Amino acid sequence: MPKPTTIPTFADAYAYSLDAWQRSVLFLDVMRERGAQYEEHRTQTAPNVLEFQVELIRDGRTLARPVNYALVKIVPPEDVAVEPSKRPFVVVDPRAGHGPGIGGFKADSEIGVVLKAGHPCYFIGFLSDPVPGQTIEDIAFAEATFLETVIARHPSADGKPCVIGNCQAGWAVMIVAALRPELFGPIIIAGAPLSYWAGVTGQNPMRYSGGLLGGSWLTALTGDLGAGIFDGAWLVQNFENQNPANTLWTKQYNLYSKIDTEAARYLGFERWWGGHVTLNAEEMQFIVDELFVGNKLAAGEILASDGTAIDLRNVSSPIVVFCSKGDNITPPPQALDWILDLYDSVDEIRAYGQTIVYTVHETIGHLGIFVSAGVARKEHDEFASNIDLIDVLPPGLYEAVLTPASEVDEGREFASGEWLMRCEPRTLDDIRALGGNDAEDERLFATAAKLSEVNLALYRTYLQPAVKAAVTPPMAAAMRNLHPLRLQYALFGPDNPFMGWTRALADQVRETREPVAPENPFVTWQESLSQQIVDGLEGWRRMAEYFSEQSFHAIYGSPTLQAALGIDASSGKPRKAAKSLLHQKLVETRIAELRSRMVQGGICEGLARCLIFVGMARGGADERGFEAVRRLRQAHSQTRQLDLAAFKAVMREQYFMLLIDQDAALAALPKLLPDAMEERRSAFAALREVLEASGAVKGGQPSGCNGWRRSFASTPNHRSQ
Repeated sequence: MPKPTTIPTFADAYAYSLDAWQRSVLFLDVMRERGAQYEEHRTQTAPNVLEFQVELIRDGRTLARPVNYALVKIVPPEDVAVEPSKRPFVVVDPRAGHGPGIGGFKADSEIGVVLKAGHPCYFIGFLSDPVPGQTIEDIAFAEATFLETVIARHPSADGKPCVIGNCQAGWAVMIVAALRPELFGPIIIAGAPLSYWAGVTGQNPMRYSGGLLGGSWLTALTGDLGAGIFDGAWLVQNFENQNPANTLWTKQYNLYSKIDTEAARYLGFERWWGGHVTLNAEEMQFIVDELFVGNKLAAGEILASDGTAIDLRNVSSPIVVFCSKGDNITPPPQALDWILDLYDSVDEIRAYGQTIVYTVHETIGHLGIFVSAGVARKEHDEFASNIDLIDVLPPGLYEAVLTPASEVDEGREFASGEWLMRCEPRTLDDIRALGGNDAEDERLFATAAKLSEVNLALYRTYLQPAVKAAVTPPMAAAMRNLHPLRLQYALFGPDNPFMGWTRALADQVRETREPVAPENPFVTWQESLSQQIVDGLEGWRRMAEYFSEQSFHAIYGSPTLQAALGIDASSGKPRKAAKSLLHQKLVETRIAELRSRMVQGGICEGLARCLIFVGMARGGADERGFEAVRRLRQAHSQTRQLDLAAFKAVMREQYFMLLIDQDAALAALPKLLPDAMEERRSAFAALREVLEASGAVKGGQPSGCNGWRRSFASTPNHRSQ
């Protein structure tokens, strides 16, 4: 232990001892408040942590297939103006052991930035307990019904709802979008796992948990011990196990060491973190078998009850993926490698008409992706402010790059907020560069999935009948109350008679509070000891993760086990979603149709073709150019008649024409422009205004970049041709 910088005196010892005692009393009082808050939250009919007032729109318990979900409208604060013509946003919170509301539990949140951008906002939350018998498919049906309701409430909105799915809600939203793509505008999935086996060796150990526990039989056992109910506290426990230093020490020490300023923030977060909810055992079994262990979503192997395959390539709306390198729950490979499972190239992404935009934060942790105020003011603010730009991007793969607006010189008046968003084209190699599995890794996880099926079948045959017969609902409720995470709240709660004295004593301490000086030598010792504890716990975590990874590879890398479970050890190809010959035929038909229409259209089509062509040469699009387009649409009668959906259709069609045959598309430009030279000059001026919003159009562009200029200057004699 390092020595203090000065020799401590008796006065130093006395000041520190008094401060430590006072902090201990105040710490215990915060624990008492936390316990009382937990009990109050638990007794509420619809507990949540939303900071905003809400209006119930649709109760999922009244649907034909009832669920414990509900659709509410967020009531904007008095100082916030919402424009009814803007597309609505729908925020869906994760049901991953915690209660709802984290997407809007403070002003600087996803809901907060949506309202700030002037969009109507809705929220899909849930009650603490499921409706008996509800399934994941029932929830998907309910969320589709909720979106139909939102669309019906905003018939004049400029676009379908933008849906935000946080964490576990991300995959749920994507399932609904694959089944009902017509209901969705852009989809933002934040910290959401879609490729559950993916990761980087030595960095992402949570993905090994299912295999090391022998598969999903333990999930079935837990559900049976709960008499058909799965306690979400076990999911929260899994989160806490990933960071023992924070769970066992840092979180509490941070409160203790900053007790005069940290209590409100701590209690606000604990209100959500301790708001444990339950799931039906069948729901949790589906999640573990089909997603966490089976990894069937990206491969298109999940079937709805009517036999429909859930294929993420059916999603027709732009998909925005927000992930972070600092997220040890959903690292970038788990958030993005579904793209590699579905597609062989960016051209294939375009052939399906999909637009995928991703952004990777460098440091923020899993919860910070959707609770951090800094992230809300940056990434989520930019997504909300520029959602229409994302909606009209041509199909393909892009990365959203955010630059401080203060560093922008040209077109500053077209940028809103503190950041400038630019969408730059990317390839599948850019996704691979973030790390992921090779064919051998895929075989290991495929082996674990097969063993899970065997173990689950054995459990259901030999043990499940006895467990179900032995466990009664009262026994299950008692076991839930004794869960370690629930118990820690109850022990410091109002039912503990030994906590009765803390409130009065804490009030006295606050009146006579004497904080120790930061330079006190004993404070230095305290901080040093705390850091040593953190380092020790971090070392233990790294060692445990190393051994879990080595054990997983040793067990499931065994050729004998792989052969026994029917895994082909000679296969060198990673798993891919099945291809569709019908889709290829449809693409060929669409290409022929577009070729025949290259000379059809008018000034809108001509301007769109020119704009996209120059944008392709520049390699990306940013919000300044789109804001200039928006203003242009409002200023000109011909373009003002197009709503956002029609404008998007025009942009996509012209983009595909340029992809199919760029030379023919450019050669056809004169036939799309007006006869009168004055009108051509006006259109050219409008186009230049849009292009120069993102910076001056410079020379040295790729071959053919002057074709659009020549088109505007050519003799208008095409009507007689």
